[in-house]
Amino acid sequence: MKYNKLGRTDIDVSVICLGTMTWGRQNNESEGHEQMDYALEKGVNFWDTAEMYAVPPNADTYGKTEEIIGTWFAKTGRRSDVVLATKIAGPGPNYIRDGQNKIDRVNITQAIEGSLKRLQTDYIDLYQLHWPNRGSYHFQQYWDFNPSFDAEKEEDNFIEVLETLGEFVKAGKIRHIGLSDETSWGTMKWLELSKKHSLPRMASIQNEYSLLCRIFEPDLAEIAIAEDCGLLAWSPLATGMLSGKYMDGARPDGTRWTLLNNIPRDTEHAQNAVREYMNIAEKYGLDVCQMALAFVNEQPFLTSNIIGATSMEQLKSNIASIDLTLSNDVKADIQDVYKKYTRPF
Repeated sequence: MKYNKLGRTDIDVSVICLGTMTWGRQNNESEGHEQMDYALEKGVNFWDTAEMYAVPPNADTYGKTEEIIGTWFAKTGRRSDVVLATKIAGPGPNYIRDGQNKIDRVNITQAIEGSLKRLQTDYIDLYQLHWPNRGSYHFQQYWDFNPSFDAEKEEDNFIEVLETLGEFVKAGKIRHIGLSDETSWGTMKWLELSKKHSLPRMASIQNEYSLLCRIFEPDLAEIAIAEDCGLLAWSPLATGMLSGKYMDGARPDGTRWTLLNNIPRDTEHAQNAVREYMNIAEKYGLDVCQMALAFVNEQPFLTSNIIGATSMEQLKSNIASIDLTLSNDVKADIQDVYKKYTRPF
């Protein structure tokens, strides 16, 4: 396994991060425990979850993933071997805190205490803000994204949030903080205010990034490198689309797309892009999923690549992508496809 520093902290995290969000819906507790055992054996010390998981999210599965991680900690006693990240949900789901959830002092306090209880731990290594109060262009919302907010009020909220998180840091309940689904403006504002007011600094930004979704480039990529606030890449296989398993309308049993009513990624443009990426993998004798993950692993702005799997076979292959180095010819072919399908969904 390879490791990177988490921002400007003293924590080394594995370049492959164990994504956990299928546990509690697509995977049961014993399967989740098996994945944790194997990942740690392979040197994957960084695990990511969220209060709203399992996914696809609903009221019945809220918090289930954290509970499964918690029972593993209780069973194994290996909490100290893991760098654990979780998140507070932003506004939206009406089943979280009676629909009053947003990122502020009251909600952070309730969310952290709830996560600690479910996780059966007394501290969280990286506590992240799942998406901004003011809205986000992520989750395929960028086509209609039209930012309209009171910047002064947002700054006041940012300071409140940083002060609240700082209190939890002092209490030893969280160690570091991070962003998720943020913009360039938001990221720089968080960093600016933490410096100005001597408050905890964002160590990372967890945004979507894959061969099919490279909107992190170029501006956020520049920030990640210059400000030591690296990317935690979510959905590096575009919800499994890059495997080719959803080609031509296929919906294999047990896959995530069978659980979704609306799939904005399923466009003709995206299907064509996947076909071309599969052709590149075949041309060079590569597994297409490992090729896609290796592409993410090699990015200079990356801190960690969040893989997810519903089977042990998938998990083993995904983790093994750390051993693949893409040739210049492969990367040149990937770039040619990217130029044709810059934003395929």
